[in-house]
Amino acid sequence: MTTSEVGAWAESEAQRYLETRGLKFVKRNFHCKFGEIDLVMLDGDIIVFVEVRYRANNHFGTGFETITNAKQRRLATAAGSFLARHRRLSNRCARFDVVSVSGRNYHPSLLWIRDAFQNPYPPP
Repeated sequence: MTTSEVGAWAESEAQRYLETRGLKFVKRNFHCKFGEIDLVMLDGDIIVFVEVRYRANNHFGTGFETITNAKQRRLATAAGSFLARHRRLSNRCARFDVVSVSGRNYHPSLLWIRDAFQNPYPPP
């Protein structure tokens, strides 16, 4: 698979995982001049901006650990752009989650970190 195909697969796995845990899908791959948001979901009344990170394995750390402060700022700015374009959602509380996907095909491993940028360390 190409890099973009692997990314699309990881996003599909993350979306499916979050939906089975009660989140509702809103949008996938929101693009603006500030960057991209992989998934936008609703967790009850909370709008959730999800960054999906894929790693073939976790030998050198999880996908969560690859998100820099600069990436966090780009995501926050892109989220602001999303909310400006989708005013019906702009009055909701928001949070940023990360889903780290590792492995391939039939046995992927997913780690969901809620409110990832408020809590700098994921749960064990």
